[in-house]
Amino acid sequence: MIEEVSVSSLPSILGDLADTLHACVHHGASVGFVLPFSEQDAAVFWEKRIFAMVTDGTATLFVARHEGRVVGTVQLVPAPMPNQPHRADVSKLLVHPGFRRLGLGRALMTALQDKARDLGLSLLVLDTRSGDPSQALYQSLGFQVAGEIPDFCRNPFDDRLEPTTYMYKHLQ
Repeated sequence: MIEEVSVSSLPSILGDLADTLHACVHHGASVGFVLPFSEQDAAVFWEKRIFAMVTDGTATLFVARHEGRVVGTVQLVPAPMPNQPHRADVSKLLVHPGFRRLGLGRALMTALQDKARDLGLSLLVLDTRSGDPSQALYQSLGFQVAGEIPDFCRNPFDDRLEPTTYMYKHLQ
């Protein structure tokens, strides 16, 4: 089940979101964090960064639940600049490793795109580590490659740099 999260429900999902982010990073997700990375680090990220954006209305948070537990998430972040009212960033698509291959990532992205259309947005932009399975998911959803930047981010496990691919999608 996919839902758009209300501000009032943020505290009740913090533990599940922290667990999902922690598990994803420990399974190699390149989402901005490197090891060591604790579940407390993950909780601080959600509370200080994402919950603040949801509370002030600068982001929309979606979650995927499986048997009541939050096991996936993604954020829609509309561009803040006056010359970009038509676009938004897709941020932190995460599905807990124990719940992958159930269609949750696709369902989260579908909900995000529906919300973007409802908001009158016509362009979505994202980046992903080049070659990650997420890149294939995004392409299957109609995202196109804009380009690749070498040495963009550090690998979460090793002290080496990896490329990222920027992608976009025009919404109908």
